[in-house]
Amino acid sequence: MPGLLRGVARTAVVAGTATAVSGRVSRRQQGRWAQQEAQEAAPPAPAPPAPAPPADDMSSKIEQLKQLGELKDQGVLTEAEFEEQKRRILG
Repeated sequence: MPGLLRGVARTAVVAGTATAVSGRVSRRQQGRWAQQEAQEAAPPAPAPPAPAPPADDMSSKIEQLKQLGELKDQGVLTEAEFEEQKRRILG
């Protein structure tokens, strides 16, 4: 009788451990899948638009033109790009 009781107890411990491990693995997988679905469902945030300069603020326009001139002098902007941006600011 003691051998039978020991065998039943051992089986119960093994079965309980297996159930606990299986449940933990299952919960972990569900959490990972939920994170993946959330990442796939959420589109990336769009880049914020560039701040628009004030329409009639002449000092702001002058500052922008100075910055454009510096960029042109540094070789970042070509003459055509500079003229286009200048027209956009002044127009």
